[in-house]
Amino acid sequence: MGSQSRRTVIKNIAFGASAVIAAPAISFSSAVEEKKYKLKGNINHSVSRWMFDDLTLPQLCNVVKDIGFSAIDLVGPKDWPVLQQNGIYSSMCYTAGKNDLTKGLNNPAYHDQLIKEYLEVIPIMKKAGYKNLICFTGNRNGMDDETGMKNCITALQKILPFAEKNGVTIMMELLNRKVDHKDYMCDHSAFGIELCKRIDSPNFSLLYDIYHMQIDEGDVIRTIQDNYKYFGHYHTGGIPGRHEINETQELFYPAVMRAIKATGFKDYVAQEFIPTRKDKVASLREAIRICDV
Repeated sequence: MGSQSRRTVIKNIAFGASAVIAAPAISFSSAVEEKKYKLKGNINHSVSRWMFDDLTLPQLCNVVKDIGFSAIDLVGPKDWPVLQQNGIYSSMCYTAGKNDLTKGLNNPAYHDQLIKEYLEVIPIMKKAGYKNLICFTGNRNGMDDETGMKNCITALQKILPFAEKNGVTIMMELLNRKVDHKDYMCDHSAFGIELCKRIDSPNFSLLYDIYHMQIDEGDVIRTIQDNYKYFGHYHTGGIPGRHEINETQELFYPAVMRAIKATGFKDYVAQEFIPTRKDKVASLREAIRICDV
């Protein structure tokens, strides 16, 4: 998904009611047809809301339940009552603000507003029983990485004590700048890992987006094996193009999921790809089956 499309979705959120390259040509078509398939329970599955912006949220909740999981990523506070009414968990939360990927914690000009938004939403998350809250570095705009990292730490040190008190984990998303987010600062796992080390809080970790990191650095499975303790959440997506995660793209997701499972990971893996099929639900059903190792 291009940065503009996702950014448009994010900006519409407002506060309301509160691996193996060149995978073998394995066919997963049977997974699409196997609607009675029972999930194994080794991977906690989720799906990003923006993938199905053509469905109402209640409709997406019904799709999720029909497939057999119970979580949706990237939902803002105004929609949490809908999730709760449908028995669906918000596995990665937005604040009630704009959540602009380009204007993040690396720039002190945005600190006052961002800190306010995070401090406002954390107690609402606690009341709702939600744990994960996304954040972004923002773009470089000529800033060097060391300065940006120090600025992120300054802002996070004003948020994390409150997050720790309320059982909320702030997660910095890793995004590629080669294709989708041209000037984004946290564009390699090394930057995010160093940030985690300097902050040294159990309530700060990384959202490791497999699609983004395959583009900017590759070596996905080894990176997960070596650094899993810093990764609190995962997103999927086919490479190239961010489409289905089946044999049409370059990563073999069953192997990636087995590597994640082997680390003892217990949080969520969220599907975040752009379906090419007319039947988008079939693509989601297939992706869940592929990742259910």
